[in-house]
Amino acid sequence: MMGDVWPIIGVVIGVALLLFLIMGLKLNTFIALIITSMVTGIILGMPIDQVVATVEKGMGDTLGHIAIIFGLGAILGKLLSDGGGATKIADTLIVTFGTKHVTWAMIIASFIIGISLFLEVAFVLLIPLVFTLAKRMDIPRLQVGLPMTAAIAVTHGFLPPHPGPVAISEAINANVGYVLMYGIIIGIPLAIIVGGTFPAMARKLAPSAFDKVNEAAVDNDVNELKVTTLPSFGVSLLTALLPVILMIIATIVQLVTGHEDGKASGLEGFIYFIGSSSTAMLIAVLFAIYTMGIRQQRSMNNIMDSVTAAITPIAMLLLIIGGGGTFKQILIDGGVGDAISNIFSDTNMSPIVLAWLAAALLRLALGSTTVSAISSVGIVLPMLQSSDVNLALVVLAIGAGSIFCSHVNDAGFWMFKEYFGLSMKETFLTWTLLESILSVLGLGFVLLLGMVI
Repeated sequence: MMGDVWPIIGVVIGVALLLFLIMGLKLNTFIALIITSMVTGIILGMPIDQVVATVEKGMGDTLGHIAIIFGLGAILGKLLSDGGGATKIADTLIVTFGTKHVTWAMIIASFIIGISLFLEVAFVLLIPLVFTLAKRMDIPRLQVGLPMTAAIAVTHGFLPPHPGPVAISEAINANVGYVLMYGIIIGIPLAIIVGGTFPAMARKLAPSAFDKVNEAAVDNDVNELKVTTLPSFGVSLLTALLPVILMIIATIVQLVTGHEDGKASGLEGFIYFIGSSSTAMLIAVLFAIYTMGIRQQRSMNNIMDSVTAAITPIAMLLLIIGGGGTFKQILIDGGVGDAISNIFSDTNMSPIVLAWLAAALLRLALGSTTVSAISSVGIVLPMLQSSDVNLALVVLAIGAGSIFCSHVNDAGFWMFKEYFGLSMKETFLTWTLLESILSVLGLGFVLLLGMVI
């Protein structure tokens, strides 16, 4: 019995240690994450020599997945900012929606962009626009940032072609088209309701978070250009959305041809190549060098100064995200997922509720949305074989559970904290609470949809 419970106890000890190192001893977050990962590995009974290897694997796998697109996304955002594109988009949104309704503009834009971009990439791409809007409207950054975060969190957890929903659909043989259709039906009202109401709630819970200015994490200085030199709204929007457009084209081709693994040759293979996240971001950066630089009559040295300025501030942020990846890997290799699976092995719970609960617990323990979503399949799969439940709804329930209560073992937690310059407490009261509300309401919407279809 103790063998089944000990991994869970190890997680609790690890999280408590991490919070003590950061909040109590004021230790650098990256260093604290590495220390916590190693200590937790030892607590979970991992061999000493395997602990270091797991830490290195967690760092490499995490940064290997996002470092390129993260860096290119930061460069694209900085070029948009310095070239006047972000300013033009901000001006147009303000004029179109009015200052009272800019929240809805942010939700709509973020949802569209978030459909085909990983959460980290969409976050990096949109953050300059968030800061520009906040600066020009003289409002707190979080007032604009929280609606943006709500929208991209919904797309990340519920909608293909994000890896979690796609992988779950394949594992339980759910129709991806239905998952996408039902996900949009649930996701749009979820993003609107939470994104539109949560900022006011968060401001009451953590008022100090709305006064934060964090110039260290993101260089938010915009090279203010004269109005006559600003790029057009169309060019600015195309530059910002180019990676999205390329990825959507590749996704549509995949759905039409049935090659959802993205493997093909000839013209189709080329489309998949330019539609991959890394290639699409690189093409978008090269396009931005022209539209936000050369076309704006900026010298190449000045353009490259923007590129350098985009990369320098995110160095520590990348290390912190990588550190979160080491903690996640320690928990996975330490058997935490297996322990949770054993706890639910003989339950008679509703498949949809069980799917959400399993993913939520794994999310709490492992941190990664995608890992917790995929890992939960093994828990619910035996029940699905003897049930007539709608498989698409099970996928969405797992997706809802996989975004529950993001905290210190999730890279997104640290990204949000560092970009907005929040304390640990403020991050829990904003980011963590936001993700939890989205998760619980998401399950409710899935259950309601199940009563209709």
